[in-house]
Amino acid sequence: MYSFMGGGLFCAIVGNILLVVSTATDYWMQYRLSGNYAHQGLWRYCMSNKCYMQTDSMAYWNATRAFMILSGMSCFAGIITGIMSFAHFSSFDRFNHSFAAGIMFFVSTFFVLLGMAIYTGVTVNFLGRRFGDWRFSWSYILGWVAMLMTFFAGIFYICAYRMCECRRGTSPR
Repeated sequence: MYSFMGGGLFCAIVGNILLVVSTATDYWMQYRLSGNYAHQGLWRYCMSNKCYMQTDSMAYWNATRAFMILSGMSCFAGIITGIMSFAHFSSFDRFNHSFAAGIMFFVSTFFVLLGMAIYTGVTVNFLGRRFGDWRFSWSYILGWVAMLMTFFAGIFYICAYRMCECRRGTSPR
């Protein structure tokens, strides 16, 4: 049980770090504009070695930002709950921290999936046609890797919960 929780906690911490780095950096997309290379993230775009804030309030950027931030917050809440599950600290007999942490990691996975899907759909259908020579970059890829890490953290914690329930069911009362 503790090995599942340890593996889940490792995946969650790595996933949360990747979520923060992905959300904060400016390399979601790279393209050529007027012969110069440019790149953009959720918050800024950079051309000719100068970066500017994204002042356009486009709905897909706002949605992607919101879902990435919600994902990071739910992953952090899952990490705190996951750490508490090691101590078996609970004021309720029916509340299991391993199960709650697993659910929080799945919620985080769902939020990052929504954010990445929105960004991917709009970029491919709208921005991809606007810029001829473009590609997704490393910040974008880190977002997908973070989604996988939070998903596996949820799997590990649900497995730990199931092992705990199996032991509780076979122990004498």
